[in-house]
Amino acid sequence: MAGADLDDILARHLGREGALLPILRDVQVAFGCVSPASEAAIALALNLSRAEVHGVVGFYHDFAAERDPRPEVQICRAEACQARGVEALISGAQAAAGERVLLRTVYCLGLCSVGPSARVGDALHARLDAEGLRRLIEAA
Repeated sequence: MAGADLDDILARHLGREGALLPILRDVQVAFGCVSPASEAAIALALNLSRAEVHGVVGFYHDFAAERDPRPEVQICRAEACQARGVEALISGAQAAAGERVLLRTVYCLGLCSVGPSARVGDALHARLDAEGLRRLIEAA
């Protein structure tokens, strides 16, 4: 997706039913954020209001309005991972991350039976303990 511009992304999805979320995902991947200017262009292309597009961007945790250059580690804190002990791992994860790594709480990575789990990029990691999560964060 690197090198894709917004017009290319829009062209790939126009005419497709339910195009907004796939467009937003592609924009987030290509540019590291969905900027207000991108929101306006997407709204125009899909004949939506800017408020509609902005509302979707604000609702989903995967979309950011500004690019954050830090690597991101998403930690599942949904009920199943809580039952498997994720909350005991959070303070150690925060210490390992410091200011260098962005830790983001997400609610369900779909690995409920093998939690606690985390995601770095598209890679999912399951059955994490404190040491495994620390190594994952340090490698990010």
